[in-house]
Amino acid sequence: MDKTLGNIFKGDKVIWMVFFFLCIISIVEVYSASAGLTYKGGHYWAPIVKHTGILLVGVFAMVVTLNIKCKYFKIVTPFLLVISIIALVTVLIAGQSTNGAQRWISIIGIQFQPSEIAKGTMVLATAQILSAMQTEQGADKNAFKYILIVSGCIVPFIMVENLSTAMLLCLVIFLMMMIGRVPGKILGKVLGIVTLLIVTVFALVMLVGQDREKINAQGQQVVQVSNTAEKEETTMFTKVFHRFDTWKARIDRFIDGKEIAPEDFDLDKDGQIGHANIAIVSSNVIGKGPGNSVERDFLSQAFSDFIYAIIIEEMGIIGGVFVAMLYIILLFRTGQIANRCENNFPAFLAMGLALLLVTQALFNMCVAVGLAPVTGQPLPLVSKGGTSTIINCVYIGAILSVSRSAKKKQVTDEDKDMEMSTAVASA
Repeated sequence: MDKTLGNIFKGDKVIWMVFFFLCIISIVEVYSASAGLTYKGGHYWAPIVKHTGILLVGVFAMVVTLNIKCKYFKIVTPFLLVISIIALVTVLIAGQSTNGAQRWISIIGIQFQPSEIAKGTMVLATAQILSAMQTEQGADKNAFKYILIVSGCIVPFIMVENLSTAMLLCLVIFLMMMIGRVPGKILGKVLGIVTLLIVTVFALVMLVGQDREKINAQGQQVVQVSNTAEKEETTMFTKVFHRFDTWKARIDRFIDGKEIAPEDFDLDKDGQIGHANIAIVSSNVIGKGPGNSVERDFLSQAFSDFIYAIIIEEMGIIGGVFVAMLYIILLFRTGQIANRCENNFPAFLAMGLALLLVTQALFNMCVAVGLAPVTGQPLPLVSKGGTSTIINCVYIGAILSVSRSAKKKQVTDEDKDMEMSTAVASA
């Protein structure tokens, strides 16, 4: 029996424990936060049964992935790049829109976000480029050029519909280049160019975008466009800039520094922010206990984007810190695994995937507690999801695969005796 379990739960045990705790928290909190879905669907167990089923599929995909040797990840990289680009173009042309964002495509009735596949593919390609172009002085300066070419084929397509995902992916790629010892001069130039691009995009959003709620509040005329008319518009301007209104509204709400009295707060306009704040404040440090959330009935994305607020409401500040620490442990443990790797590719791959998960998790937490503007970033491995949950499990499986092949540093008895004698002599 132990041998059978050992064959299944291969790889680093700490990573397995972190994954196990995140899954347990996910099942409990999604079940609690899905009260609205339960009421609408009329089936008490349906949301959590579906979520648990997706997690089980994710575990299966993770076990399959961790049994794949790292060298085979290199082989599939070119194919994944082609698939990612085709899928990203397809979602722009004929994707399905949800909450004003066209991010999903459907195949045989199954919806998935191509950006989730593209993120992992980008990390794979970057790890391969950095490992192939390592020298004694660090990465060859041409490594950045190749990474930039690959990024240019993927990031712009993600950015059109999901700016926050594109920015987080760029951050992860930049951190990977730092770990991969890309020359500092090049990284400095990148920072300058990125800063210029951010300022340019920000200026375009503020100039071109329209905060319709703000315009209404000022009593000016607003042109209302029906959903049918939006679908019929096929101009390039609409395809590329239709998200600017949403981005500007979020920026306006985030940078508005005016103090609002509780009785003047508009829960209809800023319901997500308001109820998330209420959930956190009403936790009273120790929390209300699992399943006792009140704000889940008012938060539209309680089981997804704002599940961290529900975790704090039910499990208190201690529970919120515990969840954050799980992601930090995942990152540091992956760093230890990468440090043991004899080859560069598995080390860069493991760190890239860990950074991908942890940066998204930390950003989701910042949104939930009001430190970042509202976006559509779920909490990895915890929020209710479909293909994103399965793909995140695949990322963990790839990290576990690296941990299996990483060289284990063993200390011989002679080394222990030498350390003991050295300690006695120094004493």
